[in-house]
Amino acid sequence: MKKAFTMLELVFVIMIVGILSYVVSSSFQRNTLREAADQVVSHIRYTQHLAMIDDKFKDNNATWFRANWQLEFKRLTNPLKIYYEIYSDKDQNGNSDAMEPARDPLSNNYFDGTNNKTNIAKSFGITSVEFAQSCHTGTGIGELSFDILGRPYYYITKTLPPATNRYQYLLTQDCHITLVNPDGNVTITVTKETGYTYISSQNY
Repeated sequence: MKKAFTMLELVFVIMIVGILSYVVSSSFQRNTLREAADQVVSHIRYTQHLAMIDDKFKDNNATWFRANWQLEFKRLTNPLKIYYEIYSDKDQNGNSDAMEPARDPLSNNYFDGTNNKTNIAKSFGITSVEFAQSCHTGTGIGELSFDILGRPYYYITKTLPPATNRYQYLLTQDCHITLVNPDGNVTITVTKETGYTYISSQNY
């Protein structure tokens, strides 16, 4: 005898399929804030890596350490642009000039202001980047640099360049960097001495 589904069974199956579809689609929704944080963490670690394999020491230049690899956040308005650059300030003028930025190992593009990936306002909707007082002095958003041992520094070469004391801006406290967008905020922590970088808190 041929059996058929009852209306109640069909409704039950449709409900189950609907619930499963909702759960699956929700799990694939893009979280741009977390994506931005993951990228910044990865690029801070990459900056540290560059510093550890590219020693800038020069015995005939007392301020050689200003050329250490660094990641600097910058902000422009009208339209809003929040981005970061990874570079070695070879001429020590406090800016990322031609041939100073690092190249993205995936795309071979420069990590500078023309790279859409590092424009986190455009790519991820970031509206603000905030450095804690423990790792920011002067104007601008903030920046981090690393030495050959991977230790993090927070000096700003353009506005407050260290003179001859290269340890003047060595991190003595963990540095907290908060990314903000309309969905919430995520805090990235760079630990003193080791420079280990991780996502320490998230609110979204």
